Formats: sequence, structure tokens, C-alpha cells
Amino acid sequence: MYDVKTAHQDLHSEQGALRGEHAGRSRNPAIKVADLAWLEFEKPDLDRAEVFARDFGFGIAARTERALWLRGTFAGSPCMVIRRGRTSRFIGPAFRAAEGPDLDRLARATGTDVRDADVPGGGKVVNLLDPSGFPVRVVHCGEELPALPEQRPLLLNFGTDHRRTNVTQRPPREPSRVQRLGHLVLETRVFARALDWYLDTLGMIVSDFLFLDGQRGRGPAMAFLRCDLGSVPVDHHTLAMHLGPGTGYVHSAYQVTDLDSIAAGGEYLKERGYQRSWGIGRHIHGSQLFDYWRDPDHFMLEHFADGDLFSCDVEPGWAPMSTSGLAQWGPPATRDFLGAGPSPRRLREVMEALRDDSELDPARLLGLLKAANS
Repeated sequence: MYDVKTAHQDLHSEQGALRGEHAGRSRNPAIKVADLAWLEFEKPDLDRAEVFARDFGFGIAARTERALWLRGTFAGSPCMVIRRGRTSRFIGPAFRAAEGPDLDRLARATGTDVRDADVPGGGKVVNLLDPSGFPVRVVHCGEELPALPEQRPLLLNFGTDHRRTNVTQRPPREPSRVQRLGHLVLETRVFARALDWYLDTLGMIVSDFLFLDGQRGRGPAMAFLRCDLGSVPVDHHTLAMHLGPGTGYVHSAYQVTDLDSIAAGGEYLKERGYQRSWGIGRHIHGSQLFDYWRDPDHFMLEHFADGDLFSCDVEPGWAPMSTSGLAQWGPPATRDFLGAGPSPRRLREVMEALRDDSELDPARLLGLLKAANS
């Protein structure tokens, strides 16, 4: 048995699960994915996409007439592919299988096939569809990209601990150099079904659940999921999902070196006219330093550093969902970040969700509105 650390021991949340609440993991998952591999998008203008990618701090892994592959400095797979399409849209995530045979097991469990993957260096893939309707790929790459030079973290003085003398600090005003893809956040109308699918199919486990005020008995409305690599610590969340009237991409997050990298890279983006959505601050669930930006197609991307790492023996925490609970410090969350504007599209999504076979009903909708204003 694992030496289980419970959330109510104040490890990462004030509350743990109550008797009978969701365990946050599957008893017998089909496989256990090792990480996110990359995210897939379509955009009509690859030249414009490449300009933003370089300004945000991505490297270019490959470029063809039809696709742009972006990467971080760490060795491994690319972290994003942008394919040429008629409109700008998020297609779906690709997760990395720990071993090649995992794809065979996954294909048998889901009634699918193992196919060749369209990725630089080659590889194999199983194509799935999650309950929200997102195409989800699970891949095993044949060849890893080599590491690239890093932005070196600054040497800091702390109190009487003087590590830097007779040397000044002048971080250059340049793009934050992305190291890797960290996590993806999705909105779904079928939260409970989607949650169980990722636990049962991909073997992910929950780090934190959020519930709506006065509705804990109805179960969580948001979950932060991590990969299960046993005793090896991993990111607090690789995937986060929340209940909502829409079905779609919320944001994705990319690790950079440190706070100075976030700040100097943010100044670089601001000087080039890009829109900051929210930041700079430090999150509560995951503890990351964060800074959110919009690309020219209005997709939200996050620079982050210094996130929590959990091994498999940390049980889920439970906390109420609120805007004030998003950050330990930083400016107030913006309406742009929260997606709180009453746009015609948002109103249409609400009406469709209330009519469709979704998990959103008037009580849940009022709870979400209350959370956004608390």
C-alpha cells in the first residue's frame, strides 16, 4: 500500500473527500498515459501563426506548406502543431504513451486501431473521441527532438544568503523561451462523463476537485488531473476540465525558466501589441507563477514556472469554486480570462446546453455565475 497523504492534512487543500465522494482515480484503467505530447490547431494564416509563436517563445520544429510544428527547448516531441485550415479552431490534444505496447492495449480496450502518426520523426497513434466530442490522440513517437539551449535562471540573493556579488541583474527583454507544454484546460457540458473517461481510458488521477457553493452533494464542477507515474512526481495538472455551457478550448500552458523569464517575455509581447489576458500572479491550485496572453486568433496561452509536483500517493483535495480562489497574489482575474462577457455566442451556448442532454441545468448555471463573481 502507498503511504497516502490526504488533502485535509493541509498538503494542498484545506479539505479532503467526504465519505462516498468521487475517488479521483480508476480502479482498472486501460493504460496510464505519461504526459501531454502536443496540441493540434487549425489556422488559415501560418505565417501570422509563426510570428506569434516566435514572439511567445516557441522554437520551430518543422514547417511545410500545410503545417507548422512548434517545440520547446526540452528534448522530446513537438508541443503544438498548427495545420492550415479555413478557420481558426482547436482540434484536440495528443497524449504520450509510456511505451509502444500501451497503444496495442488501448486499441484493444477501445475497439480502435494503431496507425502511423503524422509527426516529425515518425511514430504510432491511436485516435479516440472523448465524451465531449474532442478528438484525442495517444501517441508513441519514434524519434525525439534533441534539447535546445536554455534561458538560464537568474542567481538570486535571499536575505543573508548572498549568492551574487559584484554582478548586476539585467535580464534581456526577449521572448520567454518555452521549455515544454505543461497543461490544457477544457470546458465541457458533460463534465462527469468526460472526467470518468479520462480516468478509465487514459489512467489519469485527480489532484483537486472544485465544487459549486451549496452544491457539493451534486459532485464536483471542475477537476485538475495529473498523470500517474507511480512514485515519480509529475505536474499538479496536465489536464483541467470544468462544467460550462460551451464545449471547447479554454487555454494551454507552457513552462518557462523563472519569474524573470515570465516578466521580461511579457514586456516583449506587450511591446509588440499582443493582449495580456491576466497576470502576473501565482495560482492556488498548482501554485504556478502565471501570465496569460491572447494570440492573434484569440486563443489564450499561458507562460508558467514553479508549479507543484505530486506523486501518485497524494489524494484529491476538495475546495469551493470561486474567482478569488484562483490566485494567491496578483491582479484580480479579468473578465476576458473568465470568459464572463455576455456575448451572443455565449448566450446561444447557454440556451443549447439547457436544452440538450448536458449536465448543465439552471441550478448549476446559477452556481457557475456565482463562482465567477465570488
